[in-house]
Amino acid sequence: MWRDLFAFGFVLGTSNNKTKDSRMQITPHHPYPSRRSPVIATNMVAASQPLAAQAGLGILAKGGNAADAAIATAIMLTLVEPTGCGLGSDAFAIVWDGKELQGLNASGRAPALMTPERFEGQKVIPFRGWESVTVPGAVSGWLALSKRFGRLPFEALFEPTIHYAEEGFHLSPIIAQLWAKGAEDLKEQMGFAEMFIPTGQAPKAGELIKAPDMAETLRQIAETEGRAFYQGKIAEVIEDYAVKSGAALRLADLASHKADWCGTVRQDFDDITLHEIPPNGQGIAALMALGMLSHSHIRDLDPDDPRALHLQIEAMKLALRDAEHYVADPDYMTRVSPEDMLDPEYLKSRAKLIQPQSATDFKSGAPKTGGTVYLSTADETGMMVSFIQSNYAGFGSGICIPGTGIHLQNRGAGFSLDPQSQNYLALGKRPFHTIIPAFLMKAGNPLMSFGVMGGPMQAQGHLQMTLRTCLWGQDPQMAIDAPRWRVTQGLGLACETTLPEKTRQALADMGHDITLEAPDNAFGFGGAQLIYRLDNGAYLGGSESRKDGQVVGF
Repeated sequence: MWRDLFAFGFVLGTSNNKTKDSRMQITPHHPYPSRRSPVIATNMVAASQPLAAQAGLGILAKGGNAADAAIATAIMLTLVEPTGCGLGSDAFAIVWDGKELQGLNASGRAPALMTPERFEGQKVIPFRGWESVTVPGAVSGWLALSKRFGRLPFEALFEPTIHYAEEGFHLSPIIAQLWAKGAEDLKEQMGFAEMFIPTGQAPKAGELIKAPDMAETLRQIAETEGRAFYQGKIAEVIEDYAVKSGAALRLADLASHKADWCGTVRQDFDDITLHEIPPNGQGIAALMALGMLSHSHIRDLDPDDPRALHLQIEAMKLALRDAEHYVADPDYMTRVSPEDMLDPEYLKSRAKLIQPQSATDFKSGAPKTGGTVYLSTADETGMMVSFIQSNYAGFGSGICIPGTGIHLQNRGAGFSLDPQSQNYLALGKRPFHTIIPAFLMKAGNPLMSFGVMGGPMQAQGHLQMTLRTCLWGQDPQMAIDAPRWRVTQGLGLACETTLPEKTRQALADMGHDITLEAPDNAFGFGGAQLIYRLDNGAYLGGSESRKDGQVVGF
């Protein structure tokens, strides 16, 4: 099973597009501060928490494929990173099955009782609490992925997580930091303190955490292939707590839920193609920005040239403005379709609005903040999986179902109460989603499975990772470690303090309103995981240096 991982020629040196050579560059040294090197292997898992990555790798070692590994990793993340996801989350995936790409939408819909009339007199749906809860879809996503592509029994994929839930795991540092913040914000929400701060204070890094209630819930989900969660005992417990709390969610809402194989939407840039999940997610914003940049002179610039950053920022602002106005559940996108948004002539016309030397206020803003986990897996057969699941905000709604280990997302906050909005709340409608997996293809072959978790950062991160790896040839770890920027509101631009002062000043001179954030900000600039397929069939992986996770392989 173990292979000679270094049986190929390295291309050494840093990227320089002036040579017109955008081949992947693999080097032990690069210009950005990092504690990590890329990993090279024929089977690989990249995740935001080490135990989760190792759970997926263990499944691969037992004969599972990339789909099995993705599910096992995702299940483990609900235990070890509850700040970003849980059993009450939503999920999306893009899968290269060896022949074609498949897109999976496992996001939930509005419960039947969640109507505009329920919020009469309110301007927005509450961001936390029961009123923000929609049907959780992640469990259905695991099952759909397993049934279509899995090699191992569904039940086997739960074994690593059940073990750690019963025996305990040691809390990792970044997640401990987020846990403490979430506990302060959500301690008054129903069931939260009992589940996440039973001693009255948040656990610290290194502390042993056990979750016996969650272990039993996982066992029931595994044994019934999800039926207990959507139709059986677990669903009944969720409904009972919702009824007692005066909430909208009912067993019928859970029972009627299903995940959908939805395909992907795409955008070409020279010889590569970026694929995203179609709306109701924001992935189309990354495609639009990439399409606009194909009409720019960005190819003539170096990756850290402030002029290259400026072009990306302006394209992203335009794309986010359109996403905010038009993206919704595709069944409700009556004004503008995804095809309209990606029309080449439209993107060309949008690109003409970008001023090469000055920032423009396009009246755009990034999506709200959130808590998310992203993972990528790849195996020796060539299967690759890009997978994301999320609570939305850290710990989601804050609502925890007693005795189950389940905490519920707050995706309902993605709906609007404005009847003129495409995201106007409606029965059975999916809300606008920030979480998006991504996938790159080249000449009809898989190139990179990747994502950048973190609500407002995700589409922006996809654009930055695509260009750094494919236009400028940076290896996955180098691309991840490079300083990031994030569009905020209007002319606002958040930059990491590691971005050189001369670069920041050049951007400010162009009119960008810059604020600085530390690179160890556990959320602001997201968390990337990248797995790149080399020409010889091996994989080159990178993991977020701003997070606790790792990329592992054999």
